[in-house]
Amino acid sequence: MAGLAEVQRVLRSRREIAERLAREEAERRAAQEREQRLFELSVGPVARLMGNSQVWRQPPTAAPEPRQREADEAEVLRQALSDGFDVDSLLETDAELSYRREGIPSNVLNRLRRGHWSLQAQLDLHGLRRDEARLALGEFLHQCQVRGQRCVRVVHGKGLGSPGGEGVLRVKVRRWLVQHDAVLAFVQARSDEGGAGALVVLLS
Repeated sequence: MAGLAEVQRVLRSRREIAERLAREEAERRAAQEREQRLFELSVGPVARLMGNSQVWRQPPTAAPEPRQREADEAEVLRQALSDGFDVDSLLETDAELSYRREGIPSNVLNRLRRGHWSLQAQLDLHGLRRDEARLALGEFLHQCQVRGQRCVRVVHGKGLGSPGGEGVLRVKVRRWLVQHDAVLAFVQARSDEGGAGALVVLLS
């Protein structure tokens, strides 16, 4: 229920943003119309010249459609990543459990490990509960796509205090990433970039 409440909160926030943008657009159009009538307002009433049958009419202003809001809501729902997804069969069988989507060359993993692409953004999930982390990750990946960022780092922690020494988020993050359409590949970060507590992710 906490996860659903968080999704509803995000949707409500996006709806408020869309409504604010619609109001600002209406104000901008009203100001533009005032500018067009500035000459008439400055000199007073004017008489139309005879012999000109052309009539200019202001096209009707269409009501703004909340397309961005609808797209954002659809994106949030699409990013409700599943905890029950079986990821093990999709991971590379190396010590780091790296991943590459079908059709992605194997040398992409080596390039990620060597830092061939510069890191453009980072998400730190320390201190977040599972549902909070899942929503944060979905939103982060969406924003990276919007900004055109392709190589990012996700810090999930090493989970040394977790039962068996296997952190909950460490397992969940790999599972969520595999399900995301934008994720092409990921590897464990180098020791100077977080090591076993982080992943370097390549996005489409």
